[in-house]
Amino acid sequence: MSETHASPQDRCEPGYYEIRIKGHLDGRWAAWFEGLTITLEDNGDTLLTGRVVDQAALHGLLKKVRDLGLPLVSVSPAEPGHPTALPLRGLETGQADVSDAE
Repeated sequence: MSETHASPQDRCEPGYYEIRIKGHLDGRWAAWFEGLTITLEDNGDTLLTGRVVDQAALHGLLKKVRDLGLPLVSVSPAEPGHPTALPLRGLETGQADVSDAE
């Protein structure tokens, strides 16, 4: 059986990720997610998208999702400008859905 190991460079390169959670977050969570784009989807999910500097930072983001108590739906690497990374509707105006994480 052969094993494939990532090089140290692979683990340190930033990546672009989409993190999907069940439930809508409101605007007060934007700063907590370190500049990720927060998209409230019509199906009730929240999509967090953006550049993550390394795997340790990704795990830190996943801990924050866990701490919210909302179900994690998926974590996927993505390309910047991916079609699902839409601007957040209502977050800037304070009209976004009330957080289910209270």
